[in-house]
Amino acid sequence: MDEGALARVRERLQEFAAQTFAGLPRVDQRETGLRYLRGLMLDGRRKSMQPMAARLGVDHQQLQQFLTSSTWDVTGVRRRTATTAVQVVTPAVWVVDDTGFAKDGSASACVARQYSGTLGKVGNCQIAVSVHAASDTASAVLDWRLFVPESWDETCVPDEAGKVANTHARRLRRQPVTLDEAGKKKPHVRKQVPRDEQIAQILRRRAASRIPDDERYRPKWLMALEMLDELAGWGLRPPLLTADAGYGQVAEFRQGLTDRNIAYIVATTSSTTAQPGHAEPVAVTYAGVGKYPTPRYPHPARSIKDLALDHGAEQATPVHWRKRLPAAGTDGNRSAGTLSGHFFALRVRPAGRTVREGLRPRGDGVLPDCWLLVQWPPGQDEPTDYWLSDLPADTELTDLVQLAKSRWRIEHDYRELKTGLGLDHFEGRSWIGWHRHVTLATAAQLFLTQLRLTDPKAAGQP
Repeated sequence: MDEGALARVRERLQEFAAQTFAGLPRVDQRETGLRYLRGLMLDGRRKSMQPMAARLGVDHQQLQQFLTSSTWDVTGVRRRTATTAVQVVTPAVWVVDDTGFAKDGSASACVARQYSGTLGKVGNCQIAVSVHAASDTASAVLDWRLFVPESWDETCVPDEAGKVANTHARRLRRQPVTLDEAGKKKPHVRKQVPRDEQIAQILRRRAASRIPDDERYRPKWLMALEMLDELAGWGLRPPLLTADAGYGQVAEFRQGLTDRNIAYIVATTSSTTAQPGHAEPVAVTYAGVGKYPTPRYPHPARSIKDLALDHGAEQATPVHWRKRLPAAGTDGNRSAGTLSGHFFALRVRPAGRTVREGLRPRGDGVLPDCWLLVQWPPGQDEPTDYWLSDLPADTELTDLVQLAKSRWRIEHDYRELKTGLGLDHFEGRSWIGWHRHVTLATAAQLFLTQLRLTDPKAAGQP
């Protein structure tokens, strides 16, 4: 937005900021919060502190102090923003996802060489996990977590016996070979750093970034469950949750949703194992000693790809799930058609140790059944996408497809937050500074979303 457009919505922005920063104890903090929101929304290529301060006509140290050393409670601001977001968006689903923040150096909190879907490769970056509220017309971020890699947690450093104190950690994988100048493989020997020195380096980095002692490495799916618990503590619960295969393939994540009574439809991989929906366990002969054995399924669980192949491509029917967005450069009034594909759904019983351990203590060995949704384009030898859902057995195929495909709004969130509101422009190194910056960027996006929903033609709105 330019200065003129921002001036036209000044009163609405002041009201929004007053609500968002109501819990901040000092007037100067509330004023700086409003100023930071203005800086994020004003036109400008960079939304880091110095360029924003120059556009706002203030000393950049004022913004820096507000983010990194002021005493305001970021959790309270996030709670009020999330509560408002649910009221504004009226979500049909919540979405769990993650995004990468490319970095050049190694000092920013939790930066490491790791895979980022944003980069499409392994690169030097931070990874953030987020929860979004989404409908067909709007979406907003509800919560954020910065992922702590193993290289930022001294409890992940193996001891002399190769064991680690962190129960979630695994041994870091090493590249076994590299290439010499002639392109031939040769043994790769990574310089071994003594354990004490590794721990000392990690502790220095954590102290420099002021990472709280209780923030440790744990998988992203567990971070997502933690955020759902935090949101539930704020009185917010999802009508339905969806996620990509990075989360949906994890049986512990699906079980965590079931334990929290959260309905889901999540993408998964073709190798996920399951029993057919009609399969039933059979009694196992009692050996005469010990406990009576739990009934077992007569055949081993199979991959959902195999179950889909048995069902057959001819079972797939065309489904239209939403209108296609107008292409860039069009007037927005011309119909762009609909998005469609060929799908079928069948009942299956997901298998595996985690599923079995999560069974209610009935002793009959029956695995809970759920939907397997499959997308199989015509002419393809096998399906391209799979989803699992615990929605009721009478759910229509069209409804399953529409909900499974509802994650598209989240890419809009990330794109708007990064390209328009400087989500990934924070140049500070501290843990709290990062969380405060992304929270304020989220609040700025929510304000713009409110403007679009109440006055879509408001001047200066993207």
